[in-house]
Amino acid sequence: MNWTLAMRTAKMDPSALREILKTTERLGIINLAGGLPSPKTFPVQAFADACRHVLRHHGEAALQYAVSEGYGPLREAVAAMLPWEVDPDQVLITTGSQQGLDLVAKVLIDPGSPVLVETPTYLGALQAFSPMEPQPVVVACDDEGMMAEDLAAKAAGGRFVYLQPNFQNPTGRTMSEARRIAVLDAAMYAGLPIVEDNPYGELWFDQPPPLPLAARNPEGAIYLGSFSKVLAPGLRLGFLVAPKAVYPKLLQAKQATDLHTSIFTQRMAHEVIKDGFLDRHVPTIRALYKQQRDAMLIALAHEMAGLDVHWNVPAGGMFLWLRMPEGIDTTRLMPQAVMRGVAFVPGAPFYSEASDVRTMRLSFVTASISDIDRAIAALAQTVREALAA
Repeated sequence: MNWTLAMRTAKMDPSALREILKTTERLGIINLAGGLPSPKTFPVQAFADACRHVLRHHGEAALQYAVSEGYGPLREAVAAMLPWEVDPDQVLITTGSQQGLDLVAKVLIDPGSPVLVETPTYLGALQAFSPMEPQPVVVACDDEGMMAEDLAAKAAGGRFVYLQPNFQNPTGRTMSEARRIAVLDAAMYAGLPIVEDNPYGELWFDQPPPLPLAARNPEGAIYLGSFSKVLAPGLRLGFLVAPKAVYPKLLQAKQATDLHTSIFTQRMAHEVIKDGFLDRHVPTIRALYKQQRDAMLIALAHEMAGLDVHWNVPAGGMFLWLRMPEGIDTTRLMPQAVMRGVAFVPGAPFYSEASDVRTMRLSFVTASISDIDRAIAALAQTVREALAA
């Protein structure tokens, strides 16, 4: 049989991150590579109770087909959680926020469409957009996020600008209040829609991040959120909030993709969160992740002393971003680090062009403090050997 593949499949590359993670599966590797929430944060008992309740009282409805928009009470709960006035009819429940990115790509991107992205940017977004054949336009960034002047210079003709303002994956940086105002002004002046991806926004350590861009211009932004980081990723529950002008087409794309997200999962999640559970649960996640971030920062300061390695101090989220000394290519460094028992993610896959091969992402949320100490010591020794070679 001669299978002729659609031309768009040439754009469907395997996730570079998933391919990298395959090398970390052997026993004895301390994995600082994965973007996985800590299993310690999963509310297993709450879901066991919710599962029994849903099946006992709503079993037939929970196991039936459902509306594509999502479970009404869950959509209402999402709207109530957001820090601006949102009509539940603007909320679409998705199969993880990754599906939200896929729907945005299908509805907004034509072949050759300019799509503006941060540098570096979320790898999963690049993967979701790629089959629709956009023309990525890289916007310069610094420690405060996307630079408004460069956005203004490149915005003409863009379909949208994609960004993660809070504790960005991969860098962990947060867009400042002043920068949000400037970026929003530039986008509004150019008539450029914003796609704001916020999976990590509730994982702040000392104070919440500034107001979302979507809250400041609801008609000019699509907002993506997720339950993966505050409940459990295995639920595959996310959501998007869209202006009424574009919502119907996103809904139609959702209908064509999977009809609806699991209604059983939606009902269980709503049963868990309906009585203010997240207000009690999420602070325990923040406290755990802050402790682990601090442990990694201490280990880096001790082990990397004198190596000309630089890193940021994220105010929340799950990731640290490092830059190695001149001459270090972290993709080439990775196998050597794995041999020493530690894994990280090289930074190159997060760039849509002109990658910085000296960068890497470390996750601090799944390893224990003792494992973090051992892993950073092993990474530092790997760097020393690479510099001496």
